[in-house]
Amino acid sequence: MSKQLVTMLLALLLAAGVGAAVGAGVALSTENDPVAAGTTTTVPTGESVAQTTSSVAGLYGRAKDAVVEVHVSDGGAGGATGSGFVIDKQGHIVTNQHVVASGGSVSVEFSNGSEVNAEIVGTDPSTDIAVLDVNRPPAELTTLSFTTESSLEVGEPVVAIGSPFGLAGTLTTGVISALGREIVSPNGFTIENAVQTDAALNNGNSGGPVLDLQGRVVGVAAQIRSESGGSQGIGYAIPGDTARRVAADLIQDGSVEHAYLGVSLPNDGAARINEVVPGAPADSAGLQAGDEVTAVDGNAIESGDELREAIDSKRPGDKLRLTITRSGDERTVEVTLGERPASAQ
Repeated sequence: MSKQLVTMLLALLLAAGVGAAVGAGVALSTENDPVAAGTTTTVPTGESVAQTTSSVAGLYGRAKDAVVEVHVSDGGAGGATGSGFVIDKQGHIVTNQHVVASGGSVSVEFSNGSEVNAEIVGTDPSTDIAVLDVNRPPAELTTLSFTTESSLEVGEPVVAIGSPFGLAGTLTTGVISALGREIVSPNGFTIENAVQTDAALNNGNSGGPVLDLQGRVVGVAAQIRSESGGSQGIGYAIPGDTARRVAADLIQDGSVEHAYLGVSLPNDGAARINEVVPGAPADSAGLQAGDEVTAVDGNAIESGDELREAIDSKRPGDKLRLTITRSGDERTVEVTLGERPASAQ
């Protein structure tokens, strides 16, 4: 493989061992945690271990018990190892979808060395988030909470805790190197607003938390960009806002529905449609390659990112009123969004 191709490989997923292939399809689990019909599940953003600390050591002392090592057995000599973290006293644990993608039996090991079996509540390959459930007394669980994307700043110190190469409880330090990055999910769709960090991430860090110095989760470690396969100071974490929202949906329903327009857009610049997927909602509404979307539901947009965010905020079946320009003419098109397919086409 050429150096250029390796450099462009953004999806070096960080689960150690086998069973973590890019794009491996997994049916969503139907073994959901019981949630009363009609209720809404929330994932906390409030206090757990989060509090102001004067040292990284102090932060680690509070947070380490919430971080687990995830073991996935394929029934043979192989398997996968990743990381995860507890998000509530009911025993729900967030990790990466690609860590558990093999569908093997799952267990988690806590910082005190105790290991318990875990059930997969649900997985979402479009965001590379999975939720596990363990049967453990609430008094024995330490939890982490999420911070909001709007509170993050480039240059802000962060730490990552996980099990690189199976070395449980490893802490690395760095800063938020950039915000608003785009990375590719296991099923080929774009994950928006990824957090870039130079805190070292390696095989086995997948699914572990990236924390600010208040102990709040700013992102879920997921990918690296590397020519060697090891950490070179460019790691990516799924944004905490996304992880929190998806985890809540998985806990409540066992799956996540993503709205789907069916167009390809540039990674930067105006929201000009590069391609329309045949048979997709955009095709049915008459959108064409070359159309530039300038407003959504009457609100002006200036980039493809803003259009993607508008779609992500909707549900399948919702309608969008798109203002477009085509060959210099402005027109309005109403689109009924569909449900995202299992993989990008």
